[in-house]
Amino acid sequence: MSKAIFWHRRDLRIEDNAGLFKACMNASTVQPVFIFDTQILQELDKNDARVEFIHREIERLSKEYAEHHLHLRVEIGNPIEIIPALAKEWHIDHVFTNRDYEPYALQRDKTLYDILQSMGISFTGAKDHVIFEKNEVMKGDGTPYTVFTPYSRKWKERLSQEPISLHDSKGALNRVQGIEKTPKIPCLADLGFEPSGLHFPATEVEDLLISKYSDQRNFPAKPGTSKLGIHLRFGTISIRTLALKALPLNETYLNELIWREFYQMIIYHFPYTVTGAFRPAYDAVTWEDNPEHFKRWCDGTTGYPLVDAGMRELNATGFMHNRVRMVTASFLTKHLLIDWRLGEAYFAKKLLDFELASNIGGWQWAAGGGCDAAPYFRVFNPTAQQEKFDPKLEYVKRWVPEYGTSAYPQPIIEHSFARNRVLDRFKTALNKTE
Repeated sequence: MSKAIFWHRRDLRIEDNAGLFKACMNASTVQPVFIFDTQILQELDKNDARVEFIHREIERLSKEYAEHHLHLRVEIGNPIEIIPALAKEWHIDHVFTNRDYEPYALQRDKTLYDILQSMGISFTGAKDHVIFEKNEVMKGDGTPYTVFTPYSRKWKERLSQEPISLHDSKGALNRVQGIEKTPKIPCLADLGFEPSGLHFPATEVEDLLISKYSDQRNFPAKPGTSKLGIHLRFGTISIRTLALKALPLNETYLNELIWREFYQMIIYHFPYTVTGAFRPAYDAVTWEDNPEHFKRWCDGTTGYPLVDAGMRELNATGFMHNRVRMVTASFLTKHLLIDWRLGEAYFAKKLLDFELASNIGGWQWAAGGGCDAAPYFRVFNPTAQQEKFDPKLEYVKRWVPEYGTSAYPQPIIEHSFARNRVLDRFKTALNKTE
């Protein structure tokens, strides 16, 4: 009768959990575990709302396990030390988890695989975070796609051949027993964190919102986006369930889910993009060193109302509308000529739905040096963007109430000057590397 640990990571749910289902199908005893990874926590501010969100979801998950007479074990520390220690304590035969494709996670899992193997314990991953992973959607020559449109075409072709199926992981829990007799969950203060006061979006999304997504998604004043990013990031909802919901309703919404998988594939195959441009020639760009301009961008006081509204929304709520993310990122990198890495790091710190692969991909797209990027000579005009997507100033006035008064600052930089400067700067850099 084999014993297994199921290690929760970015999959904080019981329903349609691929790794949990695999564990229950291969062991008679399955002990669920979650670890607050101090390697990650030590890099965060003490009021980081994402830790609060995870803690809340862990409490919910623990109650759901209790309904199946299982008890979630929660630890704080380094997984490379904790998982082998628990495996030894409980005489475990197998460790199951769901795969993660970010560089830190890949290195952590490789180290853990070697340790467990030396102990005679198997370490098995499952595909859960995406519908198609790693090498499952590739070009005919076996190399990864670096342009979204052909990738999405191949993705949909593969989906037509391999329809999505859900895992009855919740039902499978009834065939196993656990090891822990009572739940053990540290409080938020035990983690060294405190409540953020931010609101977290619901896990439910109405069919009507998805069906109207393509018509409303670009207008930040409208509630036209689902705000499910945080739930996909931490796996509190299933990507398979969401894709099945979107398929008959709206292809544009489905395409956004495919973009997410595209960036997961890119970061897996091209991990250097975490710190460098996908197109290395763009690393030759000479960026401006202007802390005052960067601070005004962060604070939302640039004098460009759509940019300022977006940054203030981000600072206040941990969310920013997708269209506005593109405008603010373009403004920082093209108008202010500030290194995209600084903007990416700021978003990484503030966004509730921060996902490394998508954040890197989006920022490099805006800066021009990413895969499938906007060309460097495409410079968003933030005023034109505001006139097109917030013509009645509903979004702007919600976040920049002083707009139109003497209290609102003059533009930090003139658009034509900024556009000419960035075109010249990028052209010079790229000519050097040819």
